Amino acid sequence: MQMTWRWYGEGNDSITLDHIRQIPGVEGIVWSLHNKVAGEVWEEEEIDKVMDLIKSKGFNADVVESVNVHDDIKIGLPTRDKYIDIYIDTIRKLGARGVKVICYNFMPVFDWTRTDLYKELPDGSNSLFYEKDAIVNDPNIMAERILKGAGKYTMPGWEPERIAKLDELFKSYAGVDEDKLFENLKYFLERIMPVCEEQDVKMAIHPDDPPWPIFGLPRIIRSRDHIKRFLDQVDNPYSGLTLCTGSLGPNLLNDIPSIIREFHDRIYFAHIRNVKVYENGDFSEVSHRGKDGNVDVYEVLKAYHDNGYTGYLRPDHGRHLWGEEKDCRPGYGLYDRALGVMYMLGVWDSLDKRKGGH
Repeated sequence: MQMTWRWYGEGNDSITLDHIRQIPGVEGIVWSLHNKVAGEVWEEEEIDKVMDLIKSKGFNADVVESVNVHDDIKIGLPTRDKYIDIYIDTIRKLGARGVKVICYNFMPVFDWTRTDLYKELPDGSNSLFYEKDAIVNDPNIMAERILKGAGKYTMPGWEPERIAKLDELFKSYAGVDEDKLFENLKYFLERIMPVCEEQDVKMAIHPDDPPWPIFGLPRIIRSRDHIKRFLDQVDNPYSGLTLCTGSLGPNLLNDIPSIIREFHDRIYFAHIRNVKVYENGDFSEVSHRGKDGNVDVYEVLKAYHDNGYTGYLRPDHGRHLWGEEKDCRPGYGLYDRALGVMYMLGVWDSLDKRKGGH
């Protein structure tokens, strides 16, 4: 297992690479060109600048999260081939520079959905929160709340230029149901797989967050059966998963350790996050400690360890601690994620010792 950390780049993150260097066990930086919108060309000079900086601090830059997929590809419009060609160009550039995994998603309109970015928890910290009853009518209300809460930071999947066209986007997806979205995903993967094989770059799809349809939009990577359908329809070892416990976790029917054991050979990137699901279906993100939420993080890590997982893993969203929400990107503070790293490495070390007979 290789522990990594998501970083949004100089001037776009309250956390520096020098901060991250002081967290024991972090080997790699998960990065992207966050100034790029879906469908935009990634220039070689921009890629080199970020990768060189990451490597100068002693980290690998093997994982990119995300190269976002243009809506025309997801909808299946005639213009999709133009955007797939641009995507292929990006895969080639990244592969030539040693990138091993690209994390992406195929969620319509919204990359992820929350209704409160700073919900106070009983201990006085605050975190991302989802209120089910708030996702019923006008998505513009929720979008405005997210953009306001983000403050000075842009939120992946919530770029203001996209959100400004929200009504138009919803109309474009009107004829896209679950089967059609699967069909469009298959078309995309069949186009890019030969290039992934050529460049030795694995594609790792991120589950839908939350794992159910919202605002009438289909969600197709949200359960064991959906994952199996996805892997079977383009059965290529270069097409795999970013297994996110925080995205699958709000549906308590998802047995995440079992999903890991079944599909471990196609999991190339792991996000570990804990969620507390309430009786009414709302949920909060909580600490990585298993007892604090509904995701049994110990059993998740054990499932990876038992199957000899050697891929990339990172702490996903953390709580905002000690007032850091005044400056940090929502969900991406320093302290709780660093605590999460140490909790997960402690579990992993104990599993190593048990395996060794200690």
